[in-house]
Amino acid sequence: MAKEQVVLAYSGGLDTSVILGWLMDEGYDVHAVYVDLGQPCEDREAILKKARDIGARSAKIVDVREELCRDFAFPVLQWQAKYEGIYLLGTSIARPLISKVCLQAAREVGATAYAHGATGKGNDQCRFQLAAEALDPAVKVIAPWRIERFRQTFPGRTEMIAYCDARRIPVKASVSKPYSSDENCLHISYEAGKLEDPAICGVDLVEFGMTVSPQRAPDKVESVKIGFEAGVPVRVNGKSLTPLGIVTELNTIAGRNGVGQIDMIENRFVGMKSRGVYEAPGMTALYAAHRAVEQLTLDRDLTHLRDRLAPEVAEMVYYGFWYGAKMDALLAFIRETQRPVTGDVTLGLYKGNIIVEGRSSPNSLYDEAIATMEGGGSYNQTDAEGFLRIMSLPGRVQARVTPRTY
Repeated sequence: MAKEQVVLAYSGGLDTSVILGWLMDEGYDVHAVYVDLGQPCEDREAILKKARDIGARSAKIVDVREELCRDFAFPVLQWQAKYEGIYLLGTSIARPLISKVCLQAAREVGATAYAHGATGKGNDQCRFQLAAEALDPAVKVIAPWRIERFRQTFPGRTEMIAYCDARRIPVKASVSKPYSSDENCLHISYEAGKLEDPAICGVDLVEFGMTVSPQRAPDKVESVKIGFEAGVPVRVNGKSLTPLGIVTELNTIAGRNGVGQIDMIENRFVGMKSRGVYEAPGMTALYAAHRAVEQLTLDRDLTHLRDRLAPEVAEMVYYGFWYGAKMDALLAFIRETQRPVTGDVTLGLYKGNIIVEGRSSPNSLYDEAIATMEGGGSYNQTDAEGFLRIMSLPGRVQARVTPRTY
C-alpha cells in the first residue's frame, strides 16, 4: 500500500528535525520544504542534506525573500502595524507565506497533508493552520505537538536533543542553552530557556545576530536617507534597491548602530502571556522613516482613521488571519491611502535611537505660509472665532440644561 504523502515545513532546527523522523516512524512519506525567508547564517544545502540523511522522500528550497518583503512586510509597514504597540510582527508576517509555499509543494508531489513544528501553546499553530485552511479547505494539517503520543515521547526539549544526539542529527540547541529562535530577513526572535524568567534582562542574555548592543555601537551619529514611492521604500542613500535589498541594507546600517532591539511580555492568541526578545533593525528604521513621510503627505483624518485601524490589522496578522475577505479589503484600503506617500527622509542613528534629521516630498501638505508663527502668512486668525463658536455650541446648550460644578 502506498504511503500517505505529507509536506513538512522544514527549518532544519531541533523541532522539525525530530518531527521529520517521527512522521517517518508514523508511516508517512515526508517531503521537506525549506522556505527561504532570508534566514541569516544558514547553510541551506547542509539543511537539505540533513533532511535527506534523516530520510525525507524529497527536500527542496523555495526562495521567497523578495515576496516576503514586497507582498507581506511592506503592506504591514504601510499600516504602521505593531502588535500591542511594540512588536513589528516579523515572525507573524512570514507564516502565511510559508503555508502558501508548502501547499503549492503539496500539490506538486500529490501530498494530502501539511505538517509543521509549531507547539500547541503558541501562535504559530494558528497562523499555519488558519492560512492553510483558508487556501485549501480540504488539507489535512498535522501538528505533532498537539498529538498526545508525540508529547509523551518528547515531553520537552531535553528529550528532543537526546533524540537528535542518538541519531547524530546536528542541531544548534543544547540542554544548557535551549533557546528557540526564528530567523528571517526581517528579524530574529528569541524565546524559551532562561528567557522564561521575566525578571532577567533579555537583551543582556541573548547573543544577538543582527544588531550590536547600543553600548557597543559607534559613538557618533550615522545618517541614512530612505526614499519612498507610494508608501513603498525604494531607495537607500540614493541607491535604488529591490524590497529585499532595502531591508538587507538597512539591517546592516541600523544593526551596527544598535537599533531595533526589544524585550516584551506579550499576549498570545491562545490566551497566555509569553516573553519574547526581538531584533528588527531594518524594519525599525523603515517604520520611523515611513511615518515621517506620512507626516508631510497624509491628510489628518485619513491618518487618524488608519491609526485607529492599525491595531486591528496587527492583531489579524499576529493571530494568523492573513487570507480572508477582511484582510483583502484592508490591504486594498492601505494601497489607496499610500498613493501620495512619496518622498525622502534622513534618519540619524545613534546607539539604539532614531532621530528624524529631515524630510521632503513633492506631495507635501505642509505649507509654511499657513503654519508660520511669524507675522503675516496666509492664515487669518479671525476665522477661528466663528469656528470655535460652532464647535462649542453643543457644550453651551448642555451646560444650560445640566450645569457642571467647578
